[in-house]
Amino acid sequence: MNPFFYAEDLSALLNEIPSDSIVSRTYYENDEIKAILFGFAPGQELSEHTAARPAILHFLEGQADITLGDEKKFARAGTWVHMQPHLPHSIVAQERLVMLLLLL
Repeated sequence: MNPFFYAEDLSALLNEIPSDSIVSRTYYENDEIKAILFGFAPGQELSEHTAARPAILHFLEGQADITLGDEKKFARAGTWVHMQPHLPHSIVAQERLVMLLLLL
């Protein structure tokens, strides 16, 4: 087993994002972490939901409106969010959006 995982360009792991879709790709998983790359077409959204595990959202490309609990925030390339388990959250892409989700 290789002692590391290396991805030179995360965005390159996503194929084309169809104009009316959200695509996701789990590209790494072990006993401690699951890494999922999401691509959103403009206007696409993940409606309010929760995760049973702590999670990190790292926005790599684009802009989005996000809701974290009762707070509305703006996310852009470089935005980083840590969420406790069971926090209601949602995401609405304002333009093409690439986001990394880490489930801890």
